[in-house]
Amino acid sequence: MTSTRLLLLAGCWLPSQLAAQDDCYPGPASHEAKVFAMKSVALAYSVGEAPGSRGARVGLELSTVPKVDEVTATPTICRPGKGPEHANLLAVLVRPRIVVDLPGGVQLDASWLPPVRIDGVKANLFGFALQRPTALGSILTGTVRAHATVGSIEAPITCPDEALADPGSECYQGTRSDDRYRPNIFGVEGILSADLAAGKLRPYLGVGYSHLAPRFQVNFTNRQGSLDNRKVIVDLTRATVFGGATWVAAARWTLSGEVYATPADAVTGRVVGRVLLGQ
Repeated sequence: MTSTRLLLLAGCWLPSQLAAQDDCYPGPASHEAKVFAMKSVALAYSVGEAPGSRGARVGLELSTVPKVDEVTATPTICRPGKGPEHANLLAVLVRPRIVVDLPGGVQLDASWLPPVRIDGVKANLFGFALQRPTALGSILTGTVRAHATVGSIEAPITCPDEALADPGSECYQGTRSDDRYRPNIFGVEGILSADLAAGKLRPYLGVGYSHLAPRFQVNFTNRQGSLDNRKVIVDLTRATVFGGATWVAAARWTLSGEVYATPADAVTGRVVGRVLLGQ
């Protein structure tokens, strides 16, 4: 009787232990980490325009999303032998932005992508930044900035429809996955900008440091009805460099272009248009 009870207790205890062991911690050299780092380049909440403008402003950002090649999209640690993940969901990221002035010369820059599913992708994504521009002379401005990108993106990354129809895939005849990716990007930046052409043209350059803590949750049910909900956990640090220019098109309108890169991973291009609210 005692042996039977011990076996029953072990049966209750082992599944939770095995589930915990299924969580994957790929190193910084893995393909999994490389994919997360490349996608973070587009998702990072960079300045997007020359700092220094005052007043509440709203705008729209368009950023290119770096494409992941099939070799890099193929897991090396968490699912060795599996085919490429569906990593190239979007070619362009579009998100609204708003800037408001706070006491002490500080500005809050914020964004929110609401949870609306488009083409199988649902993003509930937030961007935040606090920045303080300081005049360094008649034309130069120095800015210190801290930023974060948090929230989640849900999409069929592990097992999209194509994999469900592939007899050679472990996803074959299962249910389309609805995986969750949390980018968790936190960074600081230093920016130097200048006012040229009577303030109509404002070029800028910057460098930064980012901590990436992406978290990925698999959500896939195979043809036998078994749920795969393992987690992929990565922590990385990255140096960033960027530069661009803002054109003051009119008293209330600005248009900016920016090139933003983490030299170890990828480059993205951004275009941000903004309009001043009120007078």
